[in-house]
Amino acid sequence: MTEDEFDLFYTAAYPRLVGQLYALTGDYAEAQDVVQEAFVRAWDRRSSVLTGDQAPEAWIRTVAHRLAMSRWRRARRWWELVRSESAPRPVPEPSPDHVALVAGLRRLPEAQRTAIVLHHLCDLSVEQIAAETGVAAGSVKARLSRGRSALAAHLVSEEPHPTEEVRV
Repeated sequence: MTEDEFDLFYTAAYPRLVGQLYALTGDYAEAQDVVQEAFVRAWDRRSSVLTGDQAPEAWIRTVAHRLAMSRWRRARRWWELVRSESAPRPVPEPSPDHVALVAGLRRLPEAQRTAIVLHHLCDLSVEQIAAETGVAAGSVKARLSRGRSALAAHLVSEEPHPTEEVRV
């Protein structure tokens, strides 16, 4: 089938097929979409599907119907997933260590905090941090050193360590 023949076939069959798929799906936009997709697939197979004794319009209608059903199934599965997960999952409370770490990080200057987070939490090397932040590697090392010292000072606990002896 030549391009001109395909264009004529498309012009004649498209409105009829959209009407038929609209009756099957109940959604005009969906019918247009699946018929368009079926024609794209027919174009790719025009040498085998659209020639010979086959009924090309029936082939396109079948493909469009299968596409519509597949989309409907996918939408139904999505809806079931959304409905089943609508109940909020319980979120565990942060541990005291986590709260202390976040509070300590908030007290650091932004440059030091950024260096520490990128290095220790994101596992970036000093060179990667330097490239990402646009500073020299030596500056990143200094920020890490100063930031760790300042963070350690903020994380010192007033409570005795469990292995330390408590005197009364």
